[in-house]
Amino acid sequence: MLAVLSVEIRKLNRSLAALLAVAAPTLIAVFVFFNMLRGKQPAPWDMWMTSAMGIWAFFMLPMSVTALTALVAHMEHGPRSWDHLRALPVARWKIYAGKAACVLALVAAMSAAVLGLTWAAVELAAAIKPQLRPTGPFELAGYARTLAMMFAAALLLIAVQLWTALRFASFVPGLAVGIGGTFFAVVATSAKQGVVLPWQMPVNMLATEAWRVNTALGLGAGLGAVALVLLVLHLSRREVL
Repeated sequence: MLAVLSVEIRKLNRSLAALLAVAAPTLIAVFVFFNMLRGKQPAPWDMWMTSAMGIWAFFMLPMSVTALTALVAHMEHGPRSWDHLRALPVARWKIYAGKAACVLALVAAMSAAVLGLTWAAVELAAAIKPQLRPTGPFELAGYARTLAMMFAAALLLIAVQLWTALRFASFVPGLAVGIGGTFFAVVATSAKQGVVLPWQMPVNMLATEAWRVNTALGLGAGLGAVALVLLVLHLSRREVL
């Protein structure tokens, strides 16, 4: 399994995955930076960090997962290398499990980058305009916990997108699912039924109602873990993708 992961990491290094992993959190940090510079009065740390995490969970996370899974799948679909991979003396399930593990690791790294880059953006803005330095404590543990919960709640979303991207040779189905899911998550933000939509589960970690947080986290993490296992089993048993 370590050999498979090593190969997948080398493939990602030669792709645009690293650029994507940096670009998405950076865009959020840039937005926070310029938004803070526009202010007249200092605001609490909690406002800036919650704003960044909300943007990440609401839009950037689902769209980044859509793009990332399409990229990972296209590395094999494009050159038609599935037949070669499946002919190697390696258990087929390890190939798909390795891809899933790399996607999960990248999304986790991007989540951590949202925290680190947003903090850096706020500190830079405060250095430029000291009168805007945030008030209140910087609750690192609390912000990290919220982002970790968002990542866990996004497992079902990641599984659906990766399954679609690997199952179909064309990148269109995966993009259609991702764009459609994000659209319905946006328009159903305040609907109670939206809590069961995979693309809305991460942002529900910021909800004030405990039932929304618990439902989205339980469904996203629990069903997501099951879906990832089923993904590996299903694709490893198929003869042709």
